[in-house]
Amino acid sequence: MTYVLIGIAVLALLALVVVGTSFRRRDTYTAIGQLSGETVKRDRARQAVGVGAQGAEIGQAGADEPRTGSAVEAAARAERSGELVPAAETPPVVYIPPDPETLGVTRRQFLNRGIVAMFSLGLAAFGAAVLAQLWPRPTAGFGARINVGRIGDIKDSIAAGDGFFYFPEGRMWLTEYPASALPKAQTTYGFYPQVEQGLQAGVVALFQTCPHLGCRVPECATSQWFECPCHGSQYNQVGEKKGGPAPRGMDRFPMQVNAANELIVDTGTVIQGPAIGANTTGQEAEGPNCLSEGGGH
Repeated sequence: MTYVLIGIAVLALLALVVVGTSFRRRDTYTAIGQLSGETVKRDRARQAVGVGAQGAEIGQAGADEPRTGSAVEAAARAERSGELVPAAETPPVVYIPPDPETLGVTRRQFLNRGIVAMFSLGLAAFGAAVLAQLWPRPTAGFGARINVGRIGDIKDSIAAGDGFFYFPEGRMWLTEYPASALPKAQTTYGFYPQVEQGLQAGVVALFQTCPHLGCRVPECATSQWFECPCHGSQYNQVGEKKGGPAPRGMDRFPMQVNAANELIVDTGTVIQGPAIGANTTGQEAEGPNCLSEGGGH
């Protein structure tokens, strides 16, 4: 019973607090007429400092009589009615255009520059090709038409080299080509007309580099083949592929024989070697290979 009475008393007290707060808010919302004491004290403090001629007069009057809302509004209007002090004039800031590089490159600019760069590169490549065609060919050394010598002397050099004759000035190997293989060469070599005179004279001029990755190919004295030490490609004595990763036989040069029976080799023109499977001479390894077939890769 005691707890019930205490609870009723607490509820009643809370109800009184709520009702009192409601009435206070209502009075605040509908308050008109004189200002509260605190407001009057704050206004007097402001009047002691002074905010303008008219505000000072109204403040002096308010010191003797209570301030009203109308008086406060009049003081505010008086304060706002004063002349505005113009700001000090300053010279305009000189406009400095931003650095284009600072702004960055837009997508359109990037595409335009890319198109112009590719177009310029194409023109440069075309111009270089035209100049290369107009540029005089070398008259000596690799890239020129080289007189290797008389056919008889060349065959003697091949025999002295145990079947191989290296001519460094033209970066070429010269070996003998058997006359019995000529009919098959005519039907197998699509480039036959360019090397016909040399083959009929019994020699062939081979470019020294391997068609696989461009390594210099040496001869193998035991097998009588060319065998590349880089990746193991193998070629018979006339440069036809026998094994390894090379895509074709050894490349070669056009050959002509002049009236003095001298071999003229055009080292400025490289003819791609015969296709895989070409075997006009039927030569097999004549001894142990210097490299295992297809080794090294």
